[in-house]
Amino acid sequence: MSDRTLIVIKPDAVKRGLVGQILSRFEAKGFIIKELRMIQLSKEKAEEFYSVHKGKPFFKDLVDFITSGPVVAAILEGRNAIEAVRIMIGSTDASKAPPGSIRGDYSLGLTDNSIHASDSLESFQRETKALDLI
Repeated sequence: MSDRTLIVIKPDAVKRGLVGQILSRFEAKGFIIKELRMIQLSKEKAEEFYSVHKGKPFFKDLVDFITSGPVVAAILEGRNAIEAVRIMIGSTDASKAPPGSIRGDYSLGLTDNSIHASDSLESFQRETKALDLI
């Protein structure tokens, strides 16, 4: 059974030229890229995208960072997509992400951690709507 999930390659990874390397890891794992788009998020779209974190102390930093440059958003399709992709990207905190995970290999810190991935079906639906991907 195939599922879909969203990944967003963040401005730090885009600026460092890592888009192809990151996408190729998902393709090598057998995921199909169903949608792929480079976008520059407005403050409003970023706030909608991160709405679950509104009111938290790091919310402004998330919005400022995700709007600091273009991102690459992709909808991936494959078996157990949400769970499998979350394992592939590793912990949000780069210092805790294991080598071999995307964040373990490419992330620079907690905010500039190279990639976002939906953590549930509900998040996938909300996030793709916020990015105008569905």
